[in-house]
Amino acid sequence: MKQYKRKHLKTLFETLGEKYQFNGTILAAEDGDILYHHSFGYAELTEKRPLQTNSLFELASLSKPFTAMGIILLEEKGILGYEDKVERWLPGFPYQGITIRHLLNHTSGLPEYMGWFYSNWDQHKIALNQDIVDMLMNEGLPNYFEPNEGWLYSNTGYVLLAVIIEKASGMSYADFMNTSIFSPVGMNKTRVYNRRLRPERIDHYAYGYVYDVHSETYVLPDDLEETSYVVYLDGIQGDGTVNSVTSDLFRFDQALYQDDLISNASKEAAFSPVRLNNGGTFDYGFGWVLQNSPEKGQIVSHSGGWPGYSTTMIRYIDHRKTLIYLSNKEEDAEYEQAILKAAENILFGQPYEIPERPADKKKKAIDTAIYSRYVGSYSFQDGTAARVTAENERLYLEITGQLRLELFPSSETRFFLRSLSVELEFMLGDDVVKSFIIYEDGTEEEAVRTN
Repeated sequence: MKQYKRKHLKTLFETLGEKYQFNGTILAAEDGDILYHHSFGYAELTEKRPLQTNSLFELASLSKPFTAMGIILLEEKGILGYEDKVERWLPGFPYQGITIRHLLNHTSGLPEYMGWFYSNWDQHKIALNQDIVDMLMNEGLPNYFEPNEGWLYSNTGYVLLAVIIEKASGMSYADFMNTSIFSPVGMNKTRVYNRRLRPERIDHYAYGYVYDVHSETYVLPDDLEETSYVVYLDGIQGDGTVNSVTSDLFRFDQALYQDDLISNASKEAAFSPVRLNNGGTFDYGFGWVLQNSPEKGQIVSHSGGWPGYSTTMIRYIDHRKTLIYLSNKEEDAEYEQAILKAAENILFGQPYEIPERPADKKKKAIDTAIYSRYVGSYSFQDGTAARVTAENERLYLEITGQLRLELFPSSETRFFLRSLSVELEFMLGDDVVKSFIIYEDGTEEEAVRTN
């Protein structure tokens, strides 16, 4: 059976690789055996430097299981507790009642930092974790909900966990991760790396590329207006910036089957779903997305997305199977899910389809003078505000608390976003724009014009 799986994984990824439809590294394993491990495409596009299986990728949010693991190790040593209030570690913290557990579980309700930094930060400076602490301490930003009253994925929460790791251990986040996790597990190429804050020459570094609709080419996110926040947010740690290679992630996966790194009780806590105050549950543990499947058993996973990088690690615990996917060239999210689904089906001996990569998005040439009629303020049904602006013959959408995104025309009234499977249509009444509708995943949401 393993030979069958090896052969079909090879067929799947070589077919995609030969058509330049996958740029990254894949590792598939079962019972501790690597069934397939290969790289396709380029680590650096201009010099056409090929990716190798030891190429180093920014993990983005796939860093969160490591930050959570750091907290678990400190809890096991009795240095901190999951029920510790954040104010114990950050005196004067203004959001009352939030515990370390809430940060781990994404039930803190804390405001998200990225939108605030986009609007308020001096973008010539690279922000550090302390700048996010300062934002929370000084800006009086409203929380989304009271602790444990809801679930909302929070990058801010994982930045605070990194800050708490530093305060509790007396070490930098990077040194603690290295000493407590990476070195003991044998993850010798893995590191916390902020490449714009402290650039180094690293052999086999995989640069991440994004698609520029205007030039119809792939560029570094630093060079694209919409994704240039990668520069000024480069100093933030805890929610991202662990960099790794597929073989090191496989070592981590295997170490989690042993009791050397953390105890069985800690693993049970890490893989237990959130229980909200109202008794409802949510399938997220300590840095892991949780899933139970009748045929595939218990699955714990995490993914990461940051301009130029898409990462996923899926652990089928009951069947001792693992999929690790690291990509450094922006792709359509549904297409990437289809690749992972095909690989998963092969791992479980099921029929699979080789997905077809969608064509790169192309904008329609229209008279940009019409953009002025769309400019204005809009409001969604839940009260969330949005603004449409135009400058330099380009149209932008900004939803409160989120990053500004460029809108690209597919017709005079319908627009698409560069990196998301989202479309937006302006609705006209008596030649005046009265609202727009956002289409996403088969759903529609209307925002009514307010001025």
